[in-house]
Amino acid sequence: MSTYKIAIVTGGGSGLGFAIAQKFIENGITTIISGRDVQKLDAAKKKLGENCHAMPIDLNDLSIIPSFVQTILKQFGQIDILVNNAGINMKKDFTEVTDEEFLQVITTNLLAVFALSREVVKHMLQRKTGSIINISSMAAQYGLPRVIAYSASKTAIDGMTRAMAVELSPKGIRVNAIAPGFFHSRLADAVIDIYEGSIRENNVIPRVGREGELKGVAVFLASDASSYITGQTIVVDGGMTV
Repeated sequence: MSTYKIAIVTGGGSGLGFAIAQKFIENGITTIISGRDVQKLDAAKKKLGENCHAMPIDLNDLSIIPSFVQTILKQFGQIDILVNNAGINMKKDFTEVTDEEFLQVITTNLLAVFALSREVVKHMLQRKTGSIINISSMAAQYGLPRVIAYSASKTAIDGMTRAMAVELSPKGIRVNAIAPGFFHSRLADAVIDIYEGSIRENNVIPRVGREGELKGVAVFLASDASSYITGQTIVVDGGMTV
C-alpha cells in the first residue's frame, strides 16, 4: 500500500465498521469513521488512536451528504477508499411491515450508500483512482424470514455494486462488496441465538464467524493486491452458501 491513503468507514464506531477501521489504521491508512452516535464515535477514536478521525453524520439526511464529503476533502485533500458499512435491520412479519418502516431501511441501507458513493466518486474521478467497498449480506444470497426490507436493500446493493463497477472501473475506480455470513454483531445476534445449531450444522466450517475474519477481506479489496478485481461480491460465510 502507498504510505498515504484516506479512507471513510461509515458505521465505524462499532462492530464490523470498527474492525475494518482498526485494520486500515494498522496498515497505515488514515481512517475517518462516521455514524450518528457521537459518544460511540469518540470512544472508538480513543481506542483507534491518532490516525483515526471521527465525523458524526446522520446518513438518513441525504441533503447533508455533499457537504459532509466536501468537509472531508477540505481537511484531508483526498479520499482513496470508501467503505459503505452503515446499516439497519428490522425483524418483523412480512404483513406487519409498514411502508414507512420499509422505506426507513431502504433509505439507510441503499439510498444513503448511493448518495455518499456518488459524492465520493465525483472526487475519485478527478484523480482516476479509488476503491469502494459495499457491505452486502447473506440475505442477498438466499431467502431469510422476517427481514424483507433488509433483504431487498442488500440485494439491491449487489446489483448496484456490479453497475457501479461496469461504469467506473474503466475510469480507475474499483467497486466490490463483502457479504458476511453469521458473525456476532448488533444486527445478527438475535438471529444467531435462534439458529446457532442450524448454523453449525449447515456451515462447511461449523461455527459462527469470529471477530477479525472479515476485516482482512476489506483491507485486501482496498489495496493494490486486488487491482484486477471489481464488480464482485465476496461471500464470507463459512461455506454456508456452498
